[in-house]
Amino acid sequence: MTGPAGVSDIQPADPRPPVAGSVLAASVALALALHIATAIITPYGLQRDEFLYLAMGAHLHLWGMDFPPAMAILAQVMRATVGVGLVAVRIVPALASTLLVVFAVLFARELGGRRFAQALAGLTIIVSPALLRSGTLFQPVVLDQLAWTLVLFSLVRLSRSGDPRWWIALGVAAGLGLLAKFSIVIVGAGVLGAVAMRPDRRWLATRWPWIAALAAFAIGSPSIVGQIHTGWPALIYERELAAQQLVHVTMFGFFSDQLQMLGLGALLAVAGLWEYWRREALRVVAVTCLITLAILLAFQGKAYYLLPVYPALVGAGSAWLERMTNGSAGRRSSPRAVVRTVAVVIVAAYGVVALPFGLPVLPPNAMARYASRGSKGMVTTNTDRVLRLPQDYADMLHWRERVLAVARVYDSLPPAERARAVIGATNYGEAGAIDYYGPAMGLPRAICGCGTYWFFGPGEKTGEVLVTIGVTGEQLRQFYNDVRPAGRLVDPWAVPEEQDVPLFVSTDPVMTLQQLWPRFDPRLAITQRPGP
Repeated sequence: MTGPAGVSDIQPADPRPPVAGSVLAASVALALALHIATAIITPYGLQRDEFLYLAMGAHLHLWGMDFPPAMAILAQVMRATVGVGLVAVRIVPALASTLLVVFAVLFARELGGRRFAQALAGLTIIVSPALLRSGTLFQPVVLDQLAWTLVLFSLVRLSRSGDPRWWIALGVAAGLGLLAKFSIVIVGAGVLGAVAMRPDRRWLATRWPWIAALAAFAIGSPSIVGQIHTGWPALIYERELAAQQLVHVTMFGFFSDQLQMLGLGALLAVAGLWEYWRREALRVVAVTCLITLAILLAFQGKAYYLLPVYPALVGAGSAWLERMTNGSAGRRSSPRAVVRTVAVVIVAAYGVVALPFGLPVLPPNAMARYASRGSKGMVTTNTDRVLRLPQDYADMLHWRERVLAVARVYDSLPPAERARAVIGATNYGEAGAIDYYGPAMGLPRAICGCGTYWFFGPGEKTGEVLVTIGVTGEQLRQFYNDVRPAGRLVDPWAVPEEQDVPLFVSTDPVMTLQQLWPRFDPRLAITQRPGP
């Protein structure tokens, strides 16, 4: 094949089979239908992280945010178009999740898979409870999964065709990923390592990988500039994550969770890894995935951090299974047809059984009963606490009721105090819920001296009157001379930090909020600081 210097010796791969149009259309329809129907019928509300990303949109500063700005940008786009109601908020992750299904089908096709392989790949990704969950929530997780998938697809096309322009697609995908999550650097390191250690290193002698890198950094520059501007808080958050959550990750748990998240899909992924490895032209993809896995294990990454490689691996594994069950002269014998049927039945059956763990469709009581018969891993928090519900579901409950309780306290204040009152929260879930539901209840925006919310600042009021949710009396008495209890919120369904939450009204501060605020700077330490 004739090409630019450094890649001219790459031979064209076997012709790709056609895309099974009916399979692709059915896969897209099923994936979208599941997510949209769930958003309409779910007995749950928004999840705490969704409140945070919506609040980030209201404080959008493209070049000066402590987190990659993709979610904040999308939040503002939705505010200006479809609004930020529950169904509208869930549209973006539903679309991104559906694209993962599309690319699983395309990966199967790239590896020579025809109708059966494409259908099995799409179905496996659709029914994965972990991928269903990430496709349900307005979080950067599903965007990160899509960006990794685009990177790997570009690498497959580059390896198959030898067309160096696929480097540009790879760079654009990495740049978009950098706008969503910094974890895109993991697969980026995997690609670089795989290319450098194999004959594919000849690519590095051309201009194309460097143009791709330039494109990635240019597109993702708001994330990098934001870190420079805000003092690299992502490094602080990563240390805090490692100390509080990643310390609970074990290698056994990491791998056992892959089976839990994918079912038979995890075995298809292993077969897919072999399928890439056995093909010299595509071995770079296998090495990329192995380096990525090694990085995650080295840093005790959570099991779901590996999810973005599965559309590529499951697609290849489905093509492998189709090839292994082809009869002579392209005809399937009866036993091999049975294998295919059994594979589809197992994938579909696991999807049905695990569906309530992927989509929030069962009410809390029914979900708790269902979860009690399953694996404890399904209801274990990221700090190794066992709940009655999956953590994401527990974090979708009763936020409006909490805000109503705050509103009752706020409305009970004398008019003069109410005019000066500030509402403070102890975490971004409480603060974000107040900012989401509060305006309709006449509440001012919340302040919170933690993480991203700290960067939003204390506002203009000095804090002469402070209504708080979640902050303890002991914490408040460090800064206020008059601290009065205003009630407690007890919720056994919630995550531990929201199960017993105090409300207080505090007056007579020892200093203004503006003077106090620097003490809560998240860059000062990785330990949680008290205060609003």
